[in-house]
Amino acid sequence: MTAFSTAAGELATDVRLPAGDGPFPAVLVRTPYDRARHRAEARGWARRGFAAVVQDVRGRFESPGEWRPYENEAVDGAATVRWIRRQPWSDGRLVAVGASYAAHCALVLALDVPEDARPDAVIAAVPALGPAETAREASGVERLLSRAGWWAAHGDRRDSDESALDKALAADPGLLTHLPLTALPERLGRGLPSWAGLWRHRDRGRLVSRAVRAAVPLLAVGGHHDHFTEDTVALWHSWGGRSARMLLGPWRHGLVTAPGPDAGPAHRLNLGELYVRWARRALTGELAPGHHGAQGLGGADLWLPARTEGEPRTPRTRLLHGSVFTADPGKPVRSDYLTVPTDGPPDRCLLVTPPLPRPLDVIGPVSVHLRATAHSPSADWAARLVALTPEGSAEQLAVGVVRRAEPAGSEAEFTVGLGRLARRLPGGTRLRLEIAGHHFPAHVRNPHTGEDPVTAGRLLASRRQVDPDSVVLTLPVLPSRP
Repeated sequence: MTAFSTAAGELATDVRLPAGDGPFPAVLVRTPYDRARHRAEARGWARRGFAAVVQDVRGRFESPGEWRPYENEAVDGAATVRWIRRQPWSDGRLVAVGASYAAHCALVLALDVPEDARPDAVIAAVPALGPAETAREASGVERLLSRAGWWAAHGDRRDSDESALDKALAADPGLLTHLPLTALPERLGRGLPSWAGLWRHRDRGRLVSRAVRAAVPLLAVGGHHDHFTEDTVALWHSWGGRSARMLLGPWRHGLVTAPGPDAGPAHRLNLGELYVRWARRALTGELAPGHHGAQGLGGADLWLPARTEGEPRTPRTRLLHGSVFTADPGKPVRSDYLTVPTDGPPDRCLLVTPPLPRPLDVIGPVSVHLRATAHSPSADWAARLVALTPEGSAEQLAVGVVRRAEPAGSEAEFTVGLGRLARRLPGGTRLRLEIAGHHFPAHVRNPHTGEDPVTAGRLLASRRQVDPDSVVLTLPVLPSRP
């Protein structure tokens, strides 16, 4: 282990050098998830001629200081880059690499530090761009389950406990239903002083807006089943460096180690080898200019150019039930259940398409446009698209949630974006569209009182009406099979 002085003291840093005489180009990974987990990765970089530097960020594992997510990464990262470039084994060239939070650490080096501390290239995988991007959807609706899980596992502590939330939920299955949500740390039985402050962040898009002025090559890697798909694509689109590449596969947040249900053999890539090849070309100036890349077509075992998008199609939908329903936050529509209750008053509006007459390749952003009424001053509208196979199984395809504030009882016309799909749907598949008032526990419950959902202490039911004739589901469909 190597340590050097920063504003936080001596940050714990591992350096693994290639065999032979240097100097070498360097790869830097700064992580809050324990640098020891990157030892195999560091050995792989070193075998391929790179000096691998892996560091615990301030306040985590063996690095001293106080852990404040997203606050100190630019200054500490800049100090680390300058230190690397002073070492006799460094030839001055450096690639910043990271996934999830570590991707944020890599990106701020390219976008937020003085020129002498910037990397020469950046690899950012499933980037958690900032607190606002991780805590909220683009519409502003709060993500509850993923943030509670992350903060329980990693927040305000030196080490990590990946199973902390699961253990808490096993002890109290209703853990996330208790109000207010700001009191969650007390129910977890440990201090989380940064939890309440997380929800005050609303400055989405800061790094993406700065990416326009980026001056180094970027490789952005993401998954169509990841929380941060839209952020990955926006970063790539906005990147101002001479070369920007994107790889978007049918993967979850763990990428190839966590494939989606539609991943095939062609989508099982060796990302390590790909990163090495790209890094070499980036440092030698061999990358072609412009924005290029590939996206995996799930369910078809294919790769297509990253810019491939289908033409808008609007499949016919018919109402099954629930044009009038009750959105009750005391009994919310669950994000983790795909079964629709058939007894009792409806809790959602349910529509369905006829069976697809042939396979359909859906690539690009999906949306739902509708006219609807909420009899409450504030209302969330959650739209969920589910594939119903001829064999009788159900699979969630896409979800979007928006928050509306209109006078109670007034009709509004609006669009709900459901994110991106890159999926071949088999012939015979029917599409079920659910329009509800909640998508819990993935997202917080709107209390329907007009209060902030994170600090609210009481819940009210909200009567809803959807004009089924106004509902337009828009799918981006390729006109021919690739």
